[in-house]
Amino acid sequence: MYQPPFKLNAEILNLVAEISALVERFVIRLEQTDGLKLRKANKIKSIHSSLAIEGNSLSEELVSDIINGKRVLAPPREIIEVKNALATYELYPRLNPFSVKDLLKAHGVMMRGIMPDAGKFRNCNEGVFSGSKCIHLAPPPNRVPALMDDLFDWLKNSKDHLLVRSCVFHYEFEFIHPFSDGNGRTGRLWQSLILGKLNSSFEFLPVENMVYANQRKYYDAIAKSTKTGESTPFVEFMLQNILATLKNYKNATLANVGSSSNVKLISRQQKIVDLIQNGDATTESLAKKFKVSARTIARDLAALQENEIIVRDGSRKTGRWIVK
Repeated sequence: MYQPPFKLNAEILNLVAEISALVERFVIRLEQTDGLKLRKANKIKSIHSSLAIEGNSLSEELVSDIINGKRVLAPPREIIEVKNALATYELYPRLNPFSVKDLLKAHGVMMRGIMPDAGKFRNCNEGVFSGSKCIHLAPPPNRVPALMDDLFDWLKNSKDHLLVRSCVFHYEFEFIHPFSDGNGRTGRLWQSLILGKLNSSFEFLPVENMVYANQRKYYDAIAKSTKTGESTPFVEFMLQNILATLKNYKNATLANVGSSSNVKLISRQQKIVDLIQNGDATTESLAKKFKVSARTIARDLAALQENEIIVRDGSRKTGRWIVK
């Protein structure tokens, strides 16, 4: 059986132990009354972050609008990318992480209408790029099917912890770069899918968001692993991100599950609550104060209302907002 090169060091073993200890707390968090909304918010974050890493320029708000069926003025390809990603993530419960056939199926959905060979292994040379710099030149296309079969055989039969296997698979997948496009987003989805076999809550843990926030380090970890000839540096990086994500979300509330502009959004919403509490505040007056559009304020108010932080007293035209 093929054995991907990596070493189980003290750092990796400690990270596995810490993650294992926190997973159940995240499960408990998802079972609280707002758990369904938190799952949805995290899925939106995962889709936005994974696509943003690949150059999609749509904000998290616009991604949310597309997912919720609203009309959005944006480049057609970027809208298709969001819709495809949502369709692929919705396949999550029915995808077998140990099946090459299911990997091809997921890639076919993720990249349909974007590339002509969606759902098929590449027949051209490819590499991993950080900006315009090639940090890894992938194996030739004629080797891809056999390499992927070997990798899936190891994934299915290895006795290593699933946390470790998921990270090793992620690196080896990017090393092989089996598709002509969509490798990054498919690889991150597949790691999440593998983790789901360890605990189903990993479907709703937006590891992609942490990778997006540390994008340079993500590519640096790939480059370092390629240089050393083993995935150990990448495994350490990904486990650190999983642990950090669990720590961030173990006590998360919907009010502090922000967008990629996390601090600004939380700050503005909190100031809106303070202004409402200290006196009358309208959409127009808030938009003028924060120098943003009335539509942006309307979204903030809708989010605060949805999360039961504020309520509307009276009609839309003559009523007022009240902090609960």
